[in-house]
Amino acid sequence: MAATTTQEPGLKRSLSVWQAVGLSMALMAPSMAANINPQGAIGAGRAVPLAFLIAAFGVLLVAYTFVRLCQYFRHSGSVYAFVGATLGPRSGVIAGWGLVGTYTFYAVTTAAAAGIFGTGLLDSLGIWKNQPAWSPMLLVGVVLALALLLAALPARRGTSLLLTVELSTVALILIVTVVVFVKLISHSAPGGNHFTMSVFSLQHGIGISALFLGVVFGFLSFAGFEASSTLGEEARNPSKDIPRAILGVAIFGGIYFVVVTAAEMMGFGTSAKGITAFGTTPSLLGFLGTSYVGSWVGNIITLGTTISAFGCCLACTVGASRLIFAMYRDSYGERGPGKVSRWGTPAYATGVVTVLTVAIYVSYIAVSHHTSQLATNAFLWSGTIGTLILLVAYLLATIGMVLLVFVKRKMPSVPRWQIVVPIAAIVVLGYTLYRNVYPYPTGDAQWYPRVAAAWLVAAVIAVVVAPRTARKLGAALTAADGIAAQEYRTVGGTTTPQGISATEAT
Repeated sequence: MAATTTQEPGLKRSLSVWQAVGLSMALMAPSMAANINPQGAIGAGRAVPLAFLIAAFGVLLVAYTFVRLCQYFRHSGSVYAFVGATLGPRSGVIAGWGLVGTYTFYAVTTAAAAGIFGTGLLDSLGIWKNQPAWSPMLLVGVVLALALLLAALPARRGTSLLLTVELSTVALILIVTVVVFVKLISHSAPGGNHFTMSVFSLQHGIGISALFLGVVFGFLSFAGFEASSTLGEEARNPSKDIPRAILGVAIFGGIYFVVVTAAEMMGFGTSAKGITAFGTTPSLLGFLGTSYVGSWVGNIITLGTTISAFGCCLACTVGASRLIFAMYRDSYGERGPGKVSRWGTPAYATGVVTVLTVAIYVSYIAVSHHTSQLATNAFLWSGTIGTLILLVAYLLATIGMVLLVFVKRKMPSVPRWQIVVPIAAIVVLGYTLYRNVYPYPTGDAQWYPRVAAAWLVAAVIAVVVAPRTARKLGAALTAADGIAAQEYRTVGGTTTPQGISATEAT
């Protein structure tokens, strides 16, 4: 028998585990990430797959945190609720506002990616040749508008769509990956490239520091695997389905990114010429599809990547809107952004996300010197800023989980030795964050840590100058049905959640 849950007024418990998987998959956007992010790790040389392997290990450590928290709490606020209930409401506001920032900046990032790939596809197909410099910006606006509209509709439709388009795109990539490996192993690959495990070792002249700078981009590729934690009040069986979705997506992502990046690096070749081409090619998978299969595959890969970028943009707006809904509802009640629409979704909170994304994009237009680079700048700037904020939110959630599970022992069935998992996660997160800000970047990149810090400082100031609101949030977090803690019982020497049999718990 499933654990008994009390439904929060307004939000409907109608989502299955697969729809939760759909949201996390779409926000992680494995097809889009595999086509762009490995190039950011090119400083590791041929060892880009090794960097992604290390990142996969780190993500699995963080996934442990979210699995434990989602087993104990059920709330649409994700890290806002988790951190608020474990480290206090002020910390919860900071973490929640941080994740809102990450999802909002990522919405701009992925809309920009869709604009870049989409206009490239239109040009390649001859539908829109000789495009003006502002053409990607036009498609970015269309993508954002459509994503924000769909985010206000019932999540059942949105998440089903996300899962369908993302799995279709990933399937295309995996087909190309298999073909690449077959030709590499049979020594029939273009340019005489061959299968080699050297991609999992550092070449001469590449140090550990460069490798871990590459790990940063590996971590960026996984960002969003925890998105289904915002569906704690809409899943039918949140205490089981949400943890399964988070862990399943994290494991899949780990295997997928390591295998695909290995195929990409081997496909380009591990020579100096191949590594240079790997770092400068506009579309990694499009190039491989054209070289190893046929020119028509390049267009299909580009189409799939565009769909993935749109799905990720939609997932970002869904996640951000539910966080804003939860925080506003707990502060000021069921009005404004804390009110649900007639469809039973946080449509008013989605309107707030709309304002934020437009403000971010307009600011990019104001500071960009070259219109032709605007979409690219929006992708790079928002992706970096969003990731810096995300690392802080992950750290707070992990620290809160340690306090909940291993200090206060609220989940007595968890063995004490497992504390090594979150401690290792804190080390990985801390070092990844450190490598993002030291050595301190120059040029446009110097603004990334500043903007990320300003976003978080805004939340710090808010909780300091409005202590009454913070106390109200604390009371709401304690009393809310959606964050009700799962109680435990011991039967025959086995400790299990109440309402779940020992057999079901295992």
